[in-house]
Amino acid sequence: MKKIRKKREYLGSELVQSFARIHGFEEKLLAFEVKDFLEFYLDRSLFQEIDSVNLDKKILKIKINSPLLKNDFQLRKSFYLKKFQAEFGVEKFIDLQIF
Repeated sequence: MKKIRKKREYLGSELVQSFARIHGFEEKLLAFEVKDFLEFYLDRSLFQEIDSVNLDKKILKIKINSPLLKNDFQLRKSFYLKKFQAEFGVEKFIDLQIF
């Protein structure tokens, strides 16, 4: 029987969102949601090349290990930024940086 990986439902819970708001972790919580989105959006082998996703003052920072994937993200930076804005809201991100 296949082991079905359960989606992290705690991210959307009101309790976690309230805790994040109180303690200033809203940006980190949103960064986790973006990483989950990338896991769904990208091929598994490509997703494994993403080292970290962080959000700092509405600037989304993605650290990528693979030079080819990094180059693809840099070339299509505006596409990915618009994709994230469409998924999570325009007001959440003002820029995307790839490292």
